[in-house]
Amino acid sequence: MKERENIIGGSLLLMATVMIVSIGCGDSDSSTSPSQGGAAYYVSPTGDDGNPGTSGSPWASIGQACNTLAAGDTVYVRSGTYSERVVPGTSGSSSSNRIVYLAYPGDAPVIDGTGVSLPSGWGGLVEISNLSHIVFAGFIVQNVGSEDNHSGILVESSTDVSILNCATYNTVSSGIGVWNCSNLILNNNEVELACNDGEQECITVAGTSNFTVSNNYVHNSGPGTIGGEGIDIKDGCSTGDVYGNVVHDINRIGIYVDSWDKPTHHINVHSNLVYNTTDDGFALASESGGLLSDISVYNNISYGNTNSGITVASWGEQVPSHPIQDISIMNNTFYGNGTSSWGVGICVENPDADNVIVRNNILSENVFGQILIEEAGSGLAVDNNLFFGIGDPYGSSYLTGDPELEDPSNGDFHLQTSSPAIDAGSSTGAPSDDFEGTSRPQGSGYDMGAYEQ
Repeated sequence: MKERENIIGGSLLLMATVMIVSIGCGDSDSSTSPSQGGAAYYVSPTGDDGNPGTSGSPWASIGQACNTLAAGDTVYVRSGTYSERVVPGTSGSSSSNRIVYLAYPGDAPVIDGTGVSLPSGWGGLVEISNLSHIVFAGFIVQNVGSEDNHSGILVESSTDVSILNCATYNTVSSGIGVWNCSNLILNNNEVELACNDGEQECITVAGTSNFTVSNNYVHNSGPGTIGGEGIDIKDGCSTGDVYGNVVHDINRIGIYVDSWDKPTHHINVHSNLVYNTTDDGFALASESGGLLSDISVYNNISYGNTNSGITVASWGEQVPSHPIQDISIMNNTFYGNGTSSWGVGICVENPDADNVIVRNNILSENVFGQILIEEAGSGLAVDNNLFFGIGDPYGSSYLTGDPELEDPSNGDFHLQTSSPAIDAGSSTGAPSDDFEGTSRPQGSGYDMGAYEQ
């Protein structure tokens, strides 16, 4: 199974021109103003900050751009290594008049933190703080930090920020960390060796509304001693989509949604691939008593994780309750999760979790069992799932037997044409398309699992 269309040899192809039309950058080979209305500037290792920043006389540092750009301006950065902290200082004025920091098309500039000091306690090598209407695209950010909360790219208290086509490597804390923002896009980034060995998560999104975390490649995290989940949506987030991400070889949970102590709600987690974590593939929790609600988990594939494919959890702080409600776990494929000592396809273990729906999932060859309903609140519905392997089936209208997946040992979870899962699912609440965007249903009924045959 091809993990990501733009991953070549395990590395992210930095397509700096992606989404240029949507951000209005115009003709990057021209020294005239971009189509969004501002000026075009250039940075190159061969430049000088005393230059005017034109294509023929570029600046030497990205910091010079941070101090100069105004609303509507774009800076194109050529390949090279920039040993500096990048802190934009000015906002764009609207969604059609952003400030854009962009790798020159075909180039891959590196921002390297080796020997670069960050603020004590908290900070990013690239830091976007209290700004709006900013695009940052096509950069490699590496070797960041000395303290537990030093991140590669840090975005906080900002609105309308897009981080696109970037790669982070070897960051003490998050590769990308987002705190208390709105209207955020994280798309097509690669995060490797994050949380090495600091706090937070490889990609952290906290206290943020109206966000999209899509098509990111998160892998091979740090030791995970005090942090390190792959993607964590937490702490008061609302109205967001997490989709198309590939997460693997993480030393904690792959994709995590945790309300902590604040209402966290209306989040869709779909069409993600998570495997080979040392914990759960996916997990939902209210660690410190904040209500987690209206979370939809669908069309995901979770396999080969050390614990469960997904857990609706009760863990956390010593608080009166861990409230969770209105959770849908639908049309996912959970395969081969667990070890000989523990791990099932789906685990529901929270007596404070109300109105949890488990429907149309394939649970196959998970090592310790296929499903465990240890504790649940009111309104639990488990129906139209397929079970294959150790453990008793659960719920109503279920199937048992081999789902006839195409080649699961090699990561291909499509259904063979003879699969009993075809047309065997329920239409009630079923997603309108599948893992690959194929519309449902294709036959006389809805298929079980992440793929529609």
